[in-house]
Amino acid sequence: MPEEVKSDIAPKYGGGPQGLGDPDDLFLRKVEREILIPQKMRDKAKEEKCAEEVKRFTECCANNSILMVYKCREENTSLKSCLAKWYNDEGFKNLCKEEYLRERSEYRRTGVKNLEKRVGVSM
Repeated sequence: MPEEVKSDIAPKYGGGPQGLGDPDDLFLRKVEREILIPQKMRDKAKEEKCAEEVKRFTECCANNSILMVYKCREENTSLKSCLAKWYNDEGFKNLCKEEYLRERSEYRRTGVKNLEKRVGVSM
């Protein structure tokens, strides 16, 4: 009698060439919709859309140490305003969602995470 192999991955999320899911599946799990895509939006907004505001706020904090709470209010407000603008932009949200789906599809197709591809496996 053959033994059954149990997997931690639900059958609907398994399969595909690497056993990581169908690369062409566009369905988003709750954690992807509510956590991973918003995190991608925050990171992308900080790095690309609000880079100048982040830089000014970081410099202000470095220059004012303990007094930064009072002295960097304007920079903080500017940064929060910029981030909120992009976080509430539907076009930006869709762009991040499409980027996430492309990265996930590539991961499911190759089994190589995006970070490993960028920096190479150096360990």
